[in-house]
Amino acid sequence: MANSARTAAILVAAGRGLRAGAGGPKQYRSIGGQTVIFRAMEPFCRHPQVFAVQPVLNPDDTEMFNAATRGLAHAPPTRGGTTRQASVHAGLEALADQKPETVLIHDAARPFVSQAMISRAIAAVARTGAAIPTVVVADTIKLVDGNGDVEATPERARLRIAQTPQVFRFDAILEAHRRAAREGRQDFTDDAALAEWAGLTVATFEGDVANMKLTTPEDFVREEARLASSLGDIRTGTGYDVHAFGDGDHLMICGVRVPHTRGFLAHSDGDVGLHALVDAILGALADGDIGSHFPPSDPKWKGASSDRFLKYAVDRVAARGGRIANLEVTLICERPKIGPLRDTMRARIAEITGVDVSRVAVKATTSERLGFTGREEGIAATAGATIRLPWDNPLDTSWDAKGGSA
Repeated sequence: MANSARTAAILVAAGRGLRAGAGGPKQYRSIGGQTVIFRAMEPFCRHPQVFAVQPVLNPDDTEMFNAATRGLAHAPPTRGGTTRQASVHAGLEALADQKPETVLIHDAARPFVSQAMISRAIAAVARTGAAIPTVVVADTIKLVDGNGDVEATPERARLRIAQTPQVFRFDAILEAHRRAAREGRQDFTDDAALAEWAGLTVATFEGDVANMKLTTPEDFVREEARLASSLGDIRTGTGYDVHAFGDGDHLMICGVRVPHTRGFLAHSDGDVGLHALVDAILGALADGDIGSHFPPSDPKWKGASSDRFLKYAVDRVAARGGRIANLEVTLICERPKIGPLRDTMRARIAEITGVDVSRVAVKATTSERLGFTGREEGIAATAGATIRLPWDNPLDTSWDAKGGSA
């Protein structure tokens, strides 16, 4: 089977995750500033060899799913079953009309799958038509009886821990699931076990110890700390913008339409708050300024909504593997009064950026009737952004190695 075969992926996300503790299904919780399910799904959506990603959900979670995966291209979700096996079967049937040649099956509770592992999976399926990622067992394993007494010690060298994505020739795994359903077999804990039962030879390929499944509250705590420690390159940036008043009946400020006796003279919508934030984020990235990415000479940005600019800057951070730690805007004007709108503006910035509102500040001051803002000829804004990026060398996190002093 060639590696260029049409490959689809199923993301199994119908479980309730009760062992993970309170807070709703674990796949919709946040870890490292992003939802678990987004992290689990995004590598498949971006992989050049995967033509379709099929989510399988509990229908009660549709709203959470849509919010958590906004921006990802995927097939319409299908309804999951009462077991993982039933949910995978539903996903396979949903894909059948698209006639994939191979299919990757991945658990939504594994948010650290890499594109490299997906590529290894697609390559590995060629040998037998079924393959799973595994990692070696580091500890000695014991078989115990019902009383907790040791019965046997298996040979550790032959033991492996199975992970996902598991990969199969599509027609073979679909027929295996259909046969299991016909024969009333609902007890398989993973697709490899079902494939073995159906007579398929299941090969293995190199897994990844980082590709762990989030199961308990302790898993979330540990992985949150690991992600935080990996983002040790802390950057700050500042931004400034100003726009004069012109004709109009409203102002766009921090993404909020504010009624006013004047409008902004601007090429876009003139949102000084968001423009300053864009420059602050780009400054933290050392990635130019808003004018270099959205030149005012380009007519396509005429009247553009500034939330597009801010989302673009946020995406630039994500593309570098980073996250935004804090955003703040200070508006300088006599009118309109910002205080009554402060929390609305904070919420709007949080919505655009995907940053928790607790990490967004909006402040305001006047210039004591001095200068152009004091004469109410326009509004100025300053902004600051703190972002966290991974070190270029993840094994080298010392400040001294980055050019600072010990």
